[in-house]
Amino acid sequence: MAIEVPPHAPEPGAAIKIQILSTEHWSLLATRSLTYQESLGRVNMFLTILSGAVIALALVAQADRFGTAFISVAVFMLTVVFFTGVATVQRLLMLNRDDYKWVIGMNRLRHGYLELHPELEPNFTTSRYDDLPGALDTLGLDPASAPNLGTIFHAFVTLPGMLGVIVASVGGAIAALAAIGFGAPTYGVLLAGAAAFIASLAAIMRTGRRSFRRYGPSAETRFPTPSKSPT
Repeated sequence: MAIEVPPHAPEPGAAIKIQILSTEHWSLLATRSLTYQESLGRVNMFLTILSGAVIALALVAQADRFGTAFISVAVFMLTVVFFTGVATVQRLLMLNRDDYKWVIGMNRLRHGYLELHPELEPNFTTSRYDDLPGALDTLGLDPASAPNLGTIFHAFVTLPGMLGVIVASVGGAIAALAAIGFGAPTYGVLLAGAAAFIASLAAIMRTGRRSFRRYGPSAETRFPTPSKSPT
């Protein structure tokens, strides 16, 4: 006689749990959207200030013929632009760390979904683990290359990295103008500008690298990515 196996009964309250998890998921998605909007708004604000400063300096240069008044005004205005750029880069790094937390939160929610309905696992393309490899997997990055993501090569393709190059260029221009004001020869002006550019860019990249290293420890890992068994 064949024994009929009764269908798997759903967990009591599973529908309510899924509704709560879905509500939190949408909340995190909205928060990530606000994070992106602030990032782009910060960048646009800096570029607007930089463009306005360049236009103003062009008018001053026409009136003063690149004289002493132009150098004084240019150093002051570009210092303000440089400060705004440094603050913008720092804020972008903070927003990136915030976005990492929201990704971790969504990974935890997916883990909750799969605990309630494990049969849905083949339908998920993003990760359900809340450690750094899991977050990188959700972001579409290869977790195996995680140790290389904090290198200078990756930094240049990020928004803070690209903006950092522009900010460092402003720092180099300030140093070059200051050297001209002190009567330095041409090679001295070039050396001062290059040294300031390299020093500013190195400081910005170092700050970004330190910020990246804080991603993993910034949230307690509750569902780590399982280690792959050696083949």
